[in-house]
Amino acid sequence: MSEPVRVLVLDTVMDRGGAETMTMNYLRRMDRSKVQYDFLVNRDYKAAYEDEIAELGGKVYRMCPLYPQYFDKYKRQFRGFLKVHPEYRIIHSNLEERSYFALRIAKEMGVPVRIAHAHNRPVGFDLKSVVREYFRFRLPPYATHYFACGQEAGDWLFGVKNRSRVIQERNAVDTALYRYDPTVAEEVRAEFQTPEDCFVLGHVGRFFPQKNHMQLVDVFAAVHKMRPNSRLWRVGGGELDDSLKNQVKSKVHELGLDESVVFTGVRTDVNRLMQGMDLFILPSLFEGFPMTMIEAQSAGLPCMISDKVPPQCDVTGNVQIMPLDSTPEEWAKHILNQYDEYAAKSNRADGAKLVTKAGYDIVKNAEWLQDFYVRALIEAEARECR
Repeated sequence: MSEPVRVLVLDTVMDRGGAETMTMNYLRRMDRSKVQYDFLVNRDYKAAYEDEIAELGGKVYRMCPLYPQYFDKYKRQFRGFLKVHPEYRIIHSNLEERSYFALRIAKEMGVPVRIAHAHNRPVGFDLKSVVREYFRFRLPPYATHYFACGQEAGDWLFGVKNRSRVIQERNAVDTALYRYDPTVAEEVRAEFQTPEDCFVLGHVGRFFPQKNHMQLVDVFAAVHKMRPNSRLWRVGGGELDDSLKNQVKSKVHELGLDESVVFTGVRTDVNRLMQGMDLFILPSLFEGFPMTMIEAQSAGLPCMISDKVPPQCDVTGNVQIMPLDSTPEEWAKHILNQYDEYAAKSNRADGAKLVTKAGYDIVKNAEWLQDFYVRALIEAEARECR
């Protein structure tokens, strides 16, 4: 049997973020006798997914962080890496505009398939924006293929003029793992000492300013005032875990909500926790195409998102949009109305079916992606022989 095509995936760190979770979903479901992922990351600590990567036959390599003060060092290290590892003929970069560095060097060194993948759509302007804009405008010539989780993310990274070239790789999930099960819901609620008749507002996301956790707490405070028998389950960690988490916890304490807000930390069983939630909320300042929205809808949850989250993430018709600048009381009123209407007429077990019907189940998407890699490499090597 021939060796599998080894794809080098570039990522910051393989923790439980959205893009990383999506990548792992594909790795688990691809035929690894045909395609295998290895990873090159920019953090020196062992991250959440690394043990599983090894169990699935993948390797993890490390380089310096991609901060401005390390740009030159990164370029030297990456060039040296490719000299030592000529076996990598496909590079799939999840580094957004910073993909410019690796893909430019990869092109110079003859790597024939170079994928840049857009996962986000930043908004606002600060000093970081200047750097991001500079490199995103210089990225396109060095990628052979443009991937995006959604149209808005693709437009940002590659430009509207390149929209026809962008391949939408779906943030697919294993819908069977998220299908609503009332028995599991009961078990999860018991774990968090949450009564059956308690309204649970759920949120999954790393501690990062983009996720807008301060406003999330304000919204829940308004929900709790209108419906005292309610809880907020906040799931996730992140690189800014300590500082931002402490700020959020302080706010929760100041509002007298310590007994009503659960911080679960990083969990490996998000699919299970979603069974115990009643409504999923995502008040982000910006998003590309959030994986958590596909997960939540697969679990049959009604969802409330800010108007800064792409509306295309509604694949079931069970998502409502709120203007980000609405008051917490307006958010709370709509959340409770949406839940009451949904609970009266909907069957949560239908969520997984609707997501599968919309094309976001991982099985077929993983087959498509592995075939894409193989075909892209064959075509690229054929061009080299001409």
